[in-house]
Amino acid sequence: MSIKPLLLFSFFVIFACTPLAQEEVPVLVSPPILSVPINIAPDTVPYLRNIIQPDFQQVLQNAMFSNERWKRLIQQKKMAIGVVDLSNPYQPQYARLNGNVMMYAASLPKIAILLAVMDGIEKGEITETPELQVSMRQMISRSSNSAATELIDLVGFENIEKVLKSPEYDLYDEQFGGGLWVGKRYAKTGERRPDPLKGISHGATVTQVCRFYYMMAYGKLVSPERSSQMLDYMDNPEINHKFVNTLKKRAPKAHLYRKSGTWQNFHADSVLVWGPERRYILVVLLEDADGESILRNVASVIDNMLNTHEAGADL
Repeated sequence: MSIKPLLLFSFFVIFACTPLAQEEVPVLVSPPILSVPINIAPDTVPYLRNIIQPDFQQVLQNAMFSNERWKRLIQQKKMAIGVVDLSNPYQPQYARLNGNVMMYAASLPKIAILLAVMDGIEKGEITETPELQVSMRQMISRSSNSAATELIDLVGFENIEKVLKSPEYDLYDEQFGGGLWVGKRYAKTGERRPDPLKGISHGATVTQVCRFYYMMAYGKLVSPERSSQMLDYMDNPEINHKFVNTLKKRAPKAHLYRKSGTWQNFHADSVLVWGPERRYILVVLLEDADGESILRNVASVIDNMLNTHEAGADL
């Protein structure tokens, strides 16, 4: 071997074995978080109303107002929508239209019953049994009214209200238009306890439903373990309509954590979409005879909107 190649080889060996200077050490970037609950310290998760972004808000309004019928329903306060972009879990964004408008939401508020049961189990007030677990799954995935009524009777309206209004969750707040409310059994019999603001038996606002999913996604509903358990009950919904009908086709690799509701002309749907290409929360409350079709189309438009928005975002 000649002297020149030998010297060159020695240089590479010495360089490879020499530690980098302090200023040259590369900054390690955290890998994408691909599972829920999202593993971030709870005290670093921003409050949902604090992450409303004007640009994102305008994007949502433009998407919804491009359809004249949707625009009219929103202006008449017969339609409300909330979207949380979780494409970067460290920098979530929220946008809403009629976010604090409380509407009848049919079976969607069954998520409040689920939370109250989980809260009671965590506090040792309710015994968790295999039968109880089956009832919770049926109430959410199949929207079983009998299971929901059974769980309401187990927890009691007073405790459901107490949980929803507690500072820990704050899912019903009169200063922000109300929120999630369960004031009647999902049965023909039983007392009626309407909410204080609108007199609704089964009600919601999109902001409070978005907050439910948002806190659950970050492990802040009861505990990370209980949030994970609730996500399991909400995963793989067994009713293939509204959002699910659209999203199963558009996002076959994503998990759909979902609860919907329908009664007469009132239609509601809510979902946490979590997959390798999509991470967001979508909630719509609607009063219209054509609600099923509208919700399918809204899911498609919002999915397109988010993909375009995320592609252009500097995250």
